[in-house]
Amino acid sequence: MDYESLYKEYQYIEKSLKDQIKSLSKLQKSIAKGMESGELAKARVDLAQLEGINTTTSESIDGLKGTLLGFDSRSYIESGLFATQLLEQCEAAGIDVIGEFPIYEMFPYRVRISVEEEAVYLDRKKYALLRPKSLVSLIKGSQEKLYKASFNAASFANELAAAYDLAELSNPKKAGGDVYLTTLYKYLVPMARSRKEYDQQSYAFDIARLFDSEEVELKGGRRYQFGPSRNNNKALRILDREGREHYLATIRFF
Repeated sequence: MDYESLYKEYQYIEKSLKDQIKSLSKLQKSIAKGMESGELAKARVDLAQLEGINTTTSESIDGLKGTLLGFDSRSYIESGLFATQLLEQCEAAGIDVIGEFPIYEMFPYRVRISVEEEAVYLDRKKYALLRPKSLVSLIKGSQEKLYKASFNAASFANELAAAYDLAELSNPKKAGGDVYLTTLYKYLVPMARSRKEYDQQSYAFDIARLFDSEEVELKGGRRYQFGPSRNNNKALRILDREGREHYLATIRFF
């Protein structure tokens, strides 16, 4: 059984349970009112109805218990059905996906499905969401929030230029040449603990936003130029604002 089938089964039970609880609440109030006014006969009639609904409610709860506990969530994930439906929902939502089970990239996020924990990691954050539709909605919303966030292209480019200068100092023979963006990341974020806060996926997203921005003039009038690579293993995969894929490998400041 997949999650949507489980959810439909739940909704049928939930509707009945909701109606029963509503009736229970109504009878409880009627009994309270009868006892307050002294209408004992009416309170006894209400009590009989309350007992009948209570029996039906217990049956609904047992049905709900069977539905929830009877769903093998581990098998749902382990079989690959969860991942298949997740990718279908991504396609419907227009989310670009690369990779294969259990690790995918949904730029700029790294998505990892954990069979053992029955959860999904969005970068380092864990989500126990087993409904693909809900998970895709979360990812889509997070992507849109990132793209709406303010970005100072000039400030980031100047920071990148400073990292480029440090890289040149360590290798003077290649001064003025192209430097791999992955190399600059290490100069930009030299401390390992800082990389947990600003990982390479976040860096790639900032590179994508700089790539999308109109070229800015840097301190000292410097300019920059991105370069590709024949080896995509050394390149950062990014998506531009139109969702087009690019592989950027190097940058040069001049």
